[in-house]
Amino acid sequence: MMFHSSTLMHGCTLKCLTYLVSLSLVIVLTSCVTQRKVEYVRDADDIIVKLEESELPDYTLKPNDELFIKISSLDVGAANVFAGGSDQSAQNLISTPYGASLISYPIDKDGYLLFPLVGNIYVKGKTIPQVSMILRDSLYSILNQPIVSIKLINRYITVFGEVKNPGHFTFSQEKLTIFDALAFAGDITDYGNRNEVVLLRNENGENYRIGLDLTKTKILSSGYYYIRPNDIVYVKPLRNKFWGMRQFPFSILFSTITTGLLIYNIMK
Repeated sequence: MMFHSSTLMHGCTLKCLTYLVSLSLVIVLTSCVTQRKVEYVRDADDIIVKLEESELPDYTLKPNDELFIKISSLDVGAANVFAGGSDQSAQNLISTPYGASLISYPIDKDGYLLFPLVGNIYVKGKTIPQVSMILRDSLYSILNQPIVSIKLINRYITVFGEVKNPGHFTFSQEKLTIFDALAFAGDITDYGNRNEVVLLRNENGENYRIGLDLTKTKILSSGYYYIRPNDIVYVKPLRNKFWGMRQFPFSILFSTITTGLLIYNIMK
């Protein structure tokens, strides 16, 4: 009877150990992230692909945008009334918290820009070159050969999710690609899903959710290749992350297996 109980216990212990070892192997294998999963534009290996450049329409202004406006003229004294500082000082202020609001002209909720001696100008839906022309024509009666230079100050994007350094980023270049945005955030982590990157964008008062697959070469000619001010980029996690080495308590599992082996050897 004792022999039968001992044999049965040996069998149960062996089955438990086999189950734990098998479970460990499954978890390790499913948690692995292959090289292919961390590659971009991977569908055109060793092939030269020619794609049309993605179009980048001129940015149209909307309420709450902030503009840096510099006025120059042959009449230097009169132009000083509109002095907004040099480009360098403007850049320094933009880089500091709330500094942009000290030198900018905001567009109100109704789409109007209030400018000294000119008054309210409706700028909602207009491009920066169009506003420059409107403002220059308005200043002809005040200044001698006015020159208007306008820059959009609130060039911000937000990148979060499975990236190394999520955050809110400022950029100055006219063209910013989706890959540039991810580079600001330190790139996608190994557990980020490059097949499912979500772009959130507001256009004409409506919010859009756009799914991007960064593993496909056609992203280079996509209408969403270039990022616009106030865009939000979200990188989804891979399913592997939830079985990753950092999340699963492998130390407890291995400790259990070791203890089981010790008990099995003693009983044997």
